Amino acid sequence: MDLGIEGKVAIVGGASAGIGRAIAAALIAEGARVVVSSRDPQRTATAAGELGAAGAVAWDTGDVAGADVLVDRVEAEHGPIEIAVVNTGGPPPNADPLAFDDEQWEDAHRHLVRSPMALLRRVLPGMRERGWGRVVNVVSSSVREPIPALMLSNAERSAALAAFKTVAREVARDGVTLNSLLTGQIATRRIAAAWGGSLERAEEAARTAVPAGRLGRPEEMAAVATFLCSQQAAYVTGTAIPVDGGLLRGVW
Repeated sequence: MDLGIEGKVAIVGGASAGIGRAIAAALIAEGARVVVSSRDPQRTATAAGELGAAGAVAWDTGDVAGADVLVDRVEAEHGPIEIAVVNTGGPPPNADPLAFDDEQWEDAHRHLVRSPMALLRRVLPGMRERGWGRVVNVVSSSVREPIPALMLSNAERSAALAAFKTVAREVARDGVTLNSLLTGQIATRRIAAAWGGSLERAEEAARTAVPAGRLGRPEEMAAVATFLCSQQAAYVTGTAIPVDGGLLRGVW
């Protein structure tokens, strides 16, 4: 299937590893001109070289104003951004949901809500004017079923989901879609860290915890993300799609 995105300029966040890298690779395979971004400049540049990306721009999403710098550079070097994949690491866990201080709450809000919205404010006007645009936000299954010890992620990713839904309705008539992916238990360094750094232990636990009987692969997340970025997905907007092997129990 031709997804209709060959030559489209895309920016993918958190693309030096894990889900973000897999999404960048999938978009590149479809012919998109992908600029990869992540917090660490060296890792970002290395990933771009290994993936054959069109470019690399480091951005720490804790720096909200950095969204302007990111967009200015990408558009100066590659042209208007037509696809944006919002993806960033999660805030720290704590078994006590009341243990987080104000600074931790504010930090999580900057990374997961304010920076994505700053990026949207910059890229959406051009997408609307051109009559085409795709935005995908990688969030978590916790927005539907809160995960113990992940209070900050549960709350702030839910806020981002609501914000994307609100904006999606405003821009739908202009040929621009915004959708969210809800990650389940995906084989990345983050889930390994939850099991003492052992991906093998995480995989073993998934055999009983996940209906599919295994961890998901970043490439499986990327396949859904890439479809949402396609021409064929033009009538899919404002959605939140779980990629979780059946982990969520709810019917919505």
